[in-house]
Amino acid sequence: MISVGILGAAGYTGGELIRLLLNHPEAEIVFANSESNAGNLVSDVHEGLIGDTDLRFSSEMTFDQVDVLFFCFGHGKSEQFLKEHTIPGHVKIIDLAQDFRIKGQHDYVYGLPEINKVAIAMAQHVANPGCFATCIQVALLPAAQMGLLTDDVAVNAITGSTGAGQKPSATTHFSWRNNNLSIYKPFQHQHIAEIRQSLTQVQGHLDCDIDFIPYRGDFARGIFCTAVVKTEASIEQITDGYRQFYADAAFTHYSDKSIDLKQVVNTNKALVHVEKYGNKLLITSAIDNLLKGAVGQAVQNMNLMFGLPEQTGLQLKASAF
Repeated sequence: MISVGILGAAGYTGGELIRLLLNHPEAEIVFANSESNAGNLVSDVHEGLIGDTDLRFSSEMTFDQVDVLFFCFGHGKSEQFLKEHTIPGHVKIIDLAQDFRIKGQHDYVYGLPEINKVAIAMAQHVANPGCFATCIQVALLPAAQMGLLTDDVAVNAITGSTGAGQKPSATTHFSWRNNNLSIYKPFQHQHIAEIRQSLTQVQGHLDCDIDFIPYRGDFARGIFCTAVVKTEASIEQITDGYRQFYADAAFTHYSDKSIDLKQVVNTNKALVHVEKYGNKLLITSAIDNLLKGAVGQAVQNMNLMFGLPEQTGLQLKASAF
């Protein structure tokens, strides 16, 4: 059994991670840390777990008793935490924040299995991709492999309110979000850097802009993305390239039919579809922001790091109805 410790366990990602690990046949939660909720039942905060567990939040962090740590902190807190605490060398780390996603003076492997499966399997530390970044990358990576990203790429993607975290804010409040739509951080979203990094890795260069407009949706979970790429390549060549790129992917699938959000919500799947209009290639992709966009992918990475089949503990049913 893989012994697991969870830091920042009281938020949306922490709750979803606990839900997955309670049903994972090869994992056991040793502690779920939350300073503000220490001593409280996990199911008092994550009420969807009532009847599933008697686990309580802990203020203690028994690093020596775990094989892997999941960091479910807000962005910027993981690096500071590691400066203040000593983690035993044998303990693997999967960080869900953005602190180590960009290559630099650290040994974290970027945890997108569609392009880094071998490196993840050998890694001691993994930086889990962002939710928008995951959805946009699965849309564009096959095009990058075919060398199609030579002109600026227009990307629009809409996310559910859980993408903003559990702490209430003006733009997550129900009365504001319901029956509403808005954009934020146009052309300057923090995930653009990791998207460019992966596309450059696959294509070998990236001389164009990724013009990304993020939308806040009036639903709880999921991301739906559209991307437009200018190319003279035939639709037959492109669809064949997409099918081949994802032929061995555990959770990312090319669909011949148009896709929708309900096909992926509550699963670790990513679906991708392409259509051609003149010289414009329209790519659509969809994921669950809390699963393939966060903790589902993190568990997928854990499985790779410990030599398990990627699908272990992640065979989930879509909430299509």
